[in-house]
Parts: sequence; C-alpha cells; structure tokens
Amino acid sequence: MKPSRKWKGAGGVLVATTLWMLAPALHAADFAPAQHEGARGLVSELTERGIERDWLEAALQDAVFQQGVLDAMAGAAERRLRWDEYREIFLQPERIARGVAFIEAHDDAFSRARAEYGVPPEIIAAIIGVETSYGRFTGRHRVLDSLATLAFHHPARGNFFRGELAAFLEISHEQGVDPASLMGSYAGAMGYPQFIPTSYRAYAVDFDGDGQRDLWTNPVDAIGSVGNYFAEHGWRRDEPIYAEAEGPDMPPEAVEFNRTQRPYLDLSELEQAGIVPRAELDAATTVIPLALEADDTAWRYRLGYENFYVITRYNHSHLYAMAVTELAEAIADQRALEPFPLSASVAAEQEESL
Repeated sequence: MKPSRKWKGAGGVLVATTLWMLAPALHAADFAPAQHEGARGLVSELTERGIERDWLEAALQDAVFQQGVLDAMAGAAERRLRWDEYREIFLQPERIARGVAFIEAHDDAFSRARAEYGVPPEIIAAIIGVETSYGRFTGRHRVLDSLATLAFHHPARGNFFRGELAAFLEISHEQGVDPASLMGSYAGAMGYPQFIPTSYRAYAVDFDGDGQRDLWTNPVDAIGSVGNYFAEHGWRRDEPIYAEAEGPDMPPEAVEFNRTQRPYLDLSELEQAGIVPRAELDAATTVIPLALEADDTAWRYRLGYENFYVITRYNHSHLYAMAVTELAEAIADQRALEPFPLSASVAAEQEESL
C-alpha cells in the first residue's frame, strides 16, 4: 500500500521540473523523514502502532509545505460579523432548496439516523449544508500537505495538528487510500461533514454497511456520522434547541451572553436583568443567554438549551450554532409545503443522485 506519485501531462519529468521552478517553496521532500526530525519521530510512533515504516516514509515524503495554509490559519479570525451578516451567508433560498433535495434523495438514511440517534433530518442536513453545501464544496487543499505544514510549523498549535496528522495517516492506511489523494480544508477538515481526523476516527460510522467509513464520497455514511457525533455529545431527542425572549435595547452588562458552554444561567437571574422568555417557562430553567446583533442598534434575544450547546460542540461559535438551527428550521418549513418547487438546477442534481 505504498502511496504513489502521479504526474499528469505529457512527460512526467518535464511537468515535475516545471512545477519545481514555478513554485520553489514547494518541495516534495519538505517532510521526508530522512531529513526531517519531526517526521522521523512521527514515523517511529506510528510504526509502533502497527503501520509499515515504508508506507509511512513514502507518505510523508509526498507531503509538501504550504505557506498558504499558515497564512489562512493566521487570518481565520475574520472581521467581527453581526448576526444578520453571518446569517445572510447561509440562509439563502438555494441552500434551503438543496437541503430539501438532499433529504429527499437520502430519505432512508435520514430516517434511520433519526431513529438510531434521535437527531432530526433537518439538523443533520443543515450541518452538512453549512459545512460543504451538501458535499458540493469539500475543500481544495491536500489534507496531507495541510496537516504536515500545521503539525511541524504552526507556532502555537503544532502538537494538536501533529495528533491530527497521525490520525489522518492511520485512517488512510486502514482504508487503503493514498493519503496524497485526499482533499479537504486548509485546517485538515474532510468530507461531506468536514470532520477533522480525530473526529473521523471517533465518530464516523459505516452507515450503509459496505464495510468502510467513507465521509469523502458517501453521503449515507456522512449522514449517519453526523447523527452519531451529536448523540455522542449529548443530543436530547425531541427536545427544543432554544426559546425566543424579550429584552432591553442594549444587552445588560450584568449578563454574560453567548458563552458556548452548557446552560449556565437560571431564568430568574435573567429576568432580574430585564430578559424574559416570550413563552411561559419554569423560572428554575437553566439556559444559555444569547444576544444577537441585527444591526448597529437592534438586538434579538434567545435562550439556548442543552441541544444548542451540543451544536456548538461541532463548531464553538454561537453564530454557527444559530445559523445551523435557522437553516434547519427553514428546510423543515419548506419540506412542509406540498409540493415544494425546486429550482431547475437543484431538481436536476436530485435526479442524478437517485
């Protein structure tokens, strides 16, 4: 199972030489264990876990340093977005329509995921919709390059990414896949649901029973794996995600809003600060107080429950969790329409997937 290097085009040597000259910072031996101490140590570690040394050395020999990955990580914290700006990215009619079509195309898998894990189809679809637009955009970086670059060159999180690189090599070896062939995000997230390698190992499931956990090309495995991820993180079947609330024009300083941790404030404490639920709730209920900025002067208040917290285990952002929730609601609303008019492009894609 030695990874192979393939050069496309007439005359592999010529193509390789041309790329070398055009991009001198990218060298095939950047992480060759014979020259790279960190890679050599990783090979020794994974050899002890049962992976052939020749396979590991060939894999890391193929890894290429990518300065663009480090640049992307450094710029990942984009300018602060208000809720309405963030929401606009994901709550588009086309993404909602694709969510409806995705559920219809894989109805059996979604039904089984709901029965087994307790997670509604719309939530699973919304996660995949936000992450990759239902598998349409799964990343343009070689995962091997991204993780090797981050493992050995990230100034603060090298140890974390070294663990991800190790897990990625284990997955590739177990599944008989050339690690250099797999694409993902600049941070090493992969497949329909954009699992990082350690999450892939821990939560991916073979949901179609073909003997392999494939999140790169198999939407059924992706659906089951997202359901499993949520169940393992404490999703509560048939319980709500949040409640609407009313509050003052500006969020009171006495309340810590938008902390992505388990519900931490009683309603009685919030009511003292002027934030009250629209529906009648037990005053002892514990919630995550959310203050969502709609524009420079308007705020919207919501109260997150345990299931809201579970969504933030996928991405530690309250805006992300709320975008997933609202996309799921929009998909559910559209599915309730009979019939739902799909756009021509979405209908054609749905037909091809069946």
